[in-house]
Amino acid sequence: MLKLAKTSLLTVAMMATALTASDILVTVNGKNITKQEAETFVNASSPQAHFSTLDKSQQAMIVDRLVEKALFTELAAKEGIDKKPDFKRNMEKIKEELLVNMWMKTQMDNAVVSDSEAKAFYDKNKDKFVQKASMHARHILVKEEKDAQALIDEMKDLKGDALKAKFIELAKAKSTGPSGPKGGDLGNFTKGQMVPAFSKAVWALNVGDITKKPVKTQFGYHVIYLEGKKDASAVPYEQVKDKIIASLKQKQFSTKIAEVAKELKSKATIVKPSSDTNGTKK
Repeated sequence: MLKLAKTSLLTVAMMATALTASDILVTVNGKNITKQEAETFVNASSPQAHFSTLDKSQQAMIVDRLVEKALFTELAAKEGIDKKPDFKRNMEKIKEELLVNMWMKTQMDNAVVSDSEAKAFYDKNKDKFVQKASMHARHILVKEEKDAQALIDEMKDLKGDALKAKFIELAKAKSTGPSGPKGGDLGNFTKGQMVPAFSKAVWALNVGDITKKPVKTQFGYHVIYLEGKKDASAVPYEQVKDKIIASLKQKQFSTKIAEVAKELKSKATIVKPSSDTNGTKK
């Protein structure tokens, strides 16, 4: 709870936005509780959650928690908790952390990566920006090999749209796998995403064909239909530009922090306690 309160305090203290009436959720004894505070409160508990996406009952519960927090804050101040030594020590720690966080944020904000730098990185590392080859397949899963073979025999003389339509029909009627109701559709997948025997069989097929023999895996026996394939291709620069810039900024930031830390340490007077067992300095 202390960690959550501390995180919220640091984040709120770093916000410097002008409030409008629509930003205010409720006012408690003259103190405004804002949407941003609610967002921060929710995010501190669950980074993937957002106050704005919660349903009304959940939002009301969060607002009630923040109202209680405001009232407890008032009560604690009236009882002089903020005058106690423990409180002052904790506030000093929070102040130190806030100072460091704001300095770090300034360094990150000052990191600049131009479009030409990002493009140069992309051109030099094109092998890192490749969309792997993928297959789009359907399958029919059954327990017995003879049942899989019977399905293959039923479709062996079909081709084109007729084969696809029949495969989907049989998948819906016969497949024991979860994709059965979708006509056996497995969507797109890359090499290695499926179990070895299944993957090997798929990669040996031509688009529009089915496997000539049942494919055995630990799940049972499969009949596979290859609906489509995509060859490996380069991911366009514009598609990854923002990620590259963010990555280079982070690298620039990390390098700057390491350099500053090294310089500060070289100039600082740092005294380590004596390693003498009795703790006395000779």
